[in-house]
Formats: sequence, structure tokens, C-alpha cells
Amino acid sequence: MATNLKWIGEKARKEPDLVFTSLYHHITDVDNLRACYGSLEANKATGVDGVTKQQYGRDLESNLQDLSERLGRMSYRPGDKRRSYIPKAGSKKGRPLGISNFEDKIVEASVKRTLEPIYESVFEDSSYGYRPGRSQHQCLDALGLTIQRKRINHVVEADIKGFFDQVNHEWLIKFLRHRIGDERVIRLIIRMLKSGIMEDGLVKASELGTPQGSILSPLLSNVYLHYVLDLWFSHRVKLQARGEAYYFRFADDFLACFESQEDARQFRQRLEDRLEGFGLQVAGEKTRSIEFGRFARKRATKRGAKPAEFTFLGFTHYCGKTRRGYFKVKRRTSRKKLGSSLREFTDWAKKARCVMRKGEMLRAARRRIIGHLNYYAITDNSQRCSYYVHRTTQILFKWLNRKSQRRAYTWADFNQALIWVKWPKARIRKDLDPFRRAEAHRTTN
Repeated sequence: MATNLKWIGEKARKEPDLVFTSLYHHITDVDNLRACYGSLEANKATGVDGVTKQQYGRDLESNLQDLSERLGRMSYRPGDKRRSYIPKAGSKKGRPLGISNFEDKIVEASVKRTLEPIYESVFEDSSYGYRPGRSQHQCLDALGLTIQRKRINHVVEADIKGFFDQVNHEWLIKFLRHRIGDERVIRLIIRMLKSGIMEDGLVKASELGTPQGSILSPLLSNVYLHYVLDLWFSHRVKLQARGEAYYFRFADDFLACFESQEDARQFRQRLEDRLEGFGLQVAGEKTRSIEFGRFARKRATKRGAKPAEFTFLGFTHYCGKTRRGYFKVKRRTSRKKLGSSLREFTDWAKKARCVMRKGEMLRAARRRIIGHLNYYAITDNSQRCSYYVHRTTQILFKWLNRKSQRRAYTWADFNQALIWVKWPKARIRKDLDPFRRAEAHRTTN
């Protein structure tokens, strides 16, 4: 099966206009379904039916065979998704998720596994979100290199309002049909899109959107934005621009960089009309055009102002300098993300003190901090990372000492415990310094 899927990807790359008319048998294949079952994590939230991976796996072969047969007869019907919420900065209710039943997760994974090789061959290099072998750090790296090495003077930062809840199903199906000619695959995806959402015991029909939390949703959202934004920018905006123009997208967050102020202004105006044509809206409070680049600091100083900054992927980007005085794009954890991360850690510590032992709580806190640093500990961000480690250490000390009426730790005992668990340090874990890489390249050559 893996070989067949690899062949599909190679075929898609060699023939960019090819429409695949026979894909459904890959989705229904028992070997493919078994591989998808194995790829799913066991500790994830359950759907409406409450079935876990362990429970489904007790009679795995029989369940998979039955699922394959139902898919083959087109009698399979996805169950309703369970509405859940996760914390989101700036939102009291949180970010809405749609949790599928475990069997539905297997089918979603099978569809994704079959279609992903086709679309990976056509997706633009400007797209980084939810793609194999691509990450936020790669997007940040490419963005920084572009601003420093190209003629960039203006940046348009943009966001789509409630994107995942506003995806138009009709347009999405039209886009899919550009490469997918197997109607059984299309019908299956339509059934997945139309499955209801259960919240507070009530089921609401889905007329719009691709629920976050669905395994298939990231791929479908990338397909949608590929046609709505990525191709539009590379085939229209960039070609019609007076100066240089570049574009970077991660999920529904995207940036456009321009040499000309007029190009930036026109893009900002045309963007609203473009999105409205496909049922989407620009988030006005998160969308703006600013002057940014190697000359922005000089121009701002002449006006008696501070150089503008922008936020992208959780980092505030600002105009900085190297030790030799050269222009450099620098980044620090945004105030919003730093604040939300500390609040999340505090909420966790309050709850953990009631259910965890001291040593267990220390190890769990260490894992949470390492997870934060693995993403945010990049070049030029050591100060914000140090502050995060310092504040989380204080928060942990506070709530550990509230486990009982007696103090759990003195500062001396607490510091010894931190040494024992190998408390993480705020060292740089991801080098995004283009100057250092360029120097290393010259040395090796």
C-alpha cells in the first residue's frame, strides 16, 4: 500500500494536470486502514460514542474488515462530532474543536493518507502549515532571509476571520475536483463535511467549515487556501507588482512582503474582495500594512518615531542590528503569547498540586517548559525565554507550597529538587541567524 501511495505522488508530480479517477480502493484497503489505526494516538479525546483506541483494537481485524466493507458499499456514515474547547488567547470560551469518533478518525486518516501525496506535488513553496517536512521555524527562517536579502520595504500582515468555521463546502468540492475525479471519494468527503456537531446534548448540522480537531481538516483547509490565496498571489499579485513581492502562509495566518508601498496598498485593498468572493472575511483588527525592512529604522528616526513591528506565528518581529551594525530581523515572544503561556502554566499548577506528588509535578512542569522552549527558544529571543523560565519556576514554587498547610519546600530544598530533575535552561535551541549560517557556509567551502 505504501508503495502504491508513493506511486500516486510521483504520478501527480510528473503530470500536474492529471485528474485521478481511481482512488477509492486505496481508502477502503484493509492494510491502509490498519496502518491508519496504528498511527493514531491512544490518549486522545474520545468522540460522541466514547470508544477508545484500546477498545476498538480488542477485535481489530474484525472491526477493520467490517469498516472496509461498509466503505466499499458506501453505507458508511460518519458520526456526529463532539464539540470541545481549548484555551485561546483573547477568547473566554476558547478555540472550538470537533472531536470525531475513533472509527471516523481512522477513515479521516485513510483519506488524508491517500490524497496528501497528490496535493503535496502541487502546493506552493509559500505554504508551510500542516505539511509533512515543514514547520513554523522553516517559515520564520524563510521570512527572515527574504526581508534581509531582498528589496523589502513594506509588510502586510493578515488574518482570516474564523477561517475554519467559514470554509464554503461548494467551493471546496469544486477545488477538489480539479485533481480528484473519483466521485466516491468526493461523496465520502461531503459526508464528512456534513456530519453534525454535538454540543450540550444538541446536534447542529454543518453547512460551513472544516472542524478543527479533524485529522482531514488541515489538508482540506490547505487545498482551499491553495486556490483562494497561494495561486492568486503567485500568478496574479506577484506578476502584476511594480517591485519585488513575496508571500508566506502558515494555516490561515499569512504575510505579504513588498518593495513598493503602492503594491502593498493595492494588495491590502484587493485582498478583501478576493476573500469575499469565496465566503471569507479579513480580520480587520489583525490586518494592516506597515513599513518594515533595512531602511525602516532610518525613516522612522527621521520622523521621530519608533520603527513598526509585526507579529507572526507567536513572535514579534522588529528591526534590529548585528554587532557590526548591519540590519537584521530580530524576534521575541509576543506579549500576548507570553502572557497566555504563563496563565496556562498557572492554571495547570493549581490543578496539578491536588492530584500529583511533588516529584511527579516537578517532572511534568519540566516537560511543559521544555515544550515551550523547543518552539520559542530561537536566535535573539533568549531574554523572553529566560523570563518565562524564571516566572514558571516562581509559579511552581508557590503552588507546590500550597499542597498542604506545611511548606513543601524551602528555597534551598526547591533548588536542590530543580537540580535533581535537571531543570531546563533558557538556551537557544533553534538557530535562525542567517549571518552565522552564511559564515559557516563560507568556512566549509
